[in-house]
Amino acid sequence: MGNCFGSRSKVDVPLTSQPNSAPLRSTQLLVKSSGAAVHGNSEGGKPEILVLPTPRSEGDILSSPHLKAFTFKDLRNATKNFSNDSLIGQGGFGYVYKGWIDDRSRKAAKPAAGTAVAVKKLKPEGFQGHKEWLSELNYLGQLHHPNLVKLTGYCLDGDNRLLVYEFMPNGSLEDHLFRKGAQLLPWATRIKVATGAARGLTFLHDSNQQIIYRDFKASNILLDSEFNAKLSDFGLAKAGPTGDRSHVSTQVLGTQGYAAPEYIATGRLTTRCDVYSFGVVLLELLSGRNAVDKTKSGVEHNLVDWARPYLGDRRKLFRIMDTRLEGQYPQRAAYTAAILALQCISEAKFRPQMSEVLATLEQLPVIRHSASPSRLEVKPISSPIREREYEAKTSEILVRTYKQM
Repeated sequence: MGNCFGSRSKVDVPLTSQPNSAPLRSTQLLVKSSGAAVHGNSEGGKPEILVLPTPRSEGDILSSPHLKAFTFKDLRNATKNFSNDSLIGQGGFGYVYKGWIDDRSRKAAKPAAGTAVAVKKLKPEGFQGHKEWLSELNYLGQLHHPNLVKLTGYCLDGDNRLLVYEFMPNGSLEDHLFRKGAQLLPWATRIKVATGAARGLTFLHDSNQQIIYRDFKASNILLDSEFNAKLSDFGLAKAGPTGDRSHVSTQVLGTQGYAAPEYIATGRLTTRCDVYSFGVVLLELLSGRNAVDKTKSGVEHNLVDWARPYLGDRRKLFRIMDTRLEGQYPQRAAYTAAILALQCISEAKFRPQMSEVLATLEQLPVIRHSASPSRLEVKPISSPIREREYEAKTSEILVRTYKQM
């Protein structure tokens, strides 16, 4: 259910062309003993949680105290009858519209008089159906974190299935990297987005009951007014392995170019599949290129294949860096990010955990933020001690990576 809540965006189709019509399986959710939603801090810390007993019925999912049930009429009115003027995104799942809702009454409100929301309306005949719709409710109805998009509520009315989210005014990362005419994302913003997305994945992976996101890609990273990254679309998310199991066996679903090769080959899903996908997005941030570029042939068709030979060589790194940046990025930080991406796309057993990826990103030069991406600046490391620590960390990553290759 890839989506974009701030602007129109084409959404990639899953790896398989066949709808997944299997019934919704039992899923373990994370809740506090009081029944309140799970919260994580902005640093990606491990939440204090218990595992909700399984199975969890559709009724349990829909009766979550954290979700509002909207009528189809109210959502239709909130989006001006799902008019083209309100359309902000579309894909295989259906369409996303901007609407306005009164917080207290849950009724439609006049523009600017209520709260802006994004309303996702599924196509009844679309690839992603009731199972993915329920999965989205299942996870985002329970999990709250600064780097996960907030799901406000839903509508189930006959064949109509809708989801209501917080509105993300800056759309998706995909929009800013690849949409023609989009405002350039400077280096500092790119690292800010990567770090925020890494916090979201770390929160999911480090929970007592792991959650594997399974569809991490640029179009599923949404950006708020200050370019804080939030993960959206949990339609393909899966509970991680339990007990002595090392993986979850499942139907191969995802997006071409982002899915880990071992998962495509075997259907065995682990958190390291998410790490691989993160590495691909990090390469997109560095290079400004799509994971799969249909306009190019040969090795340049696939971003990972094209970029891999240059990632570990400081002297050749400039060959993959986004030329639109015009060299306006700290060389050492770019090199560290490149080495980190190389680790993420390496063989599964050698990939770092998301917590390690996050720790490395957080050690990049301090970033001074402002609401406008064009005004974000990189603040140089001023402490000699921090300078040496930073250099040592980069060397450590590089040595470890080459030992593993």
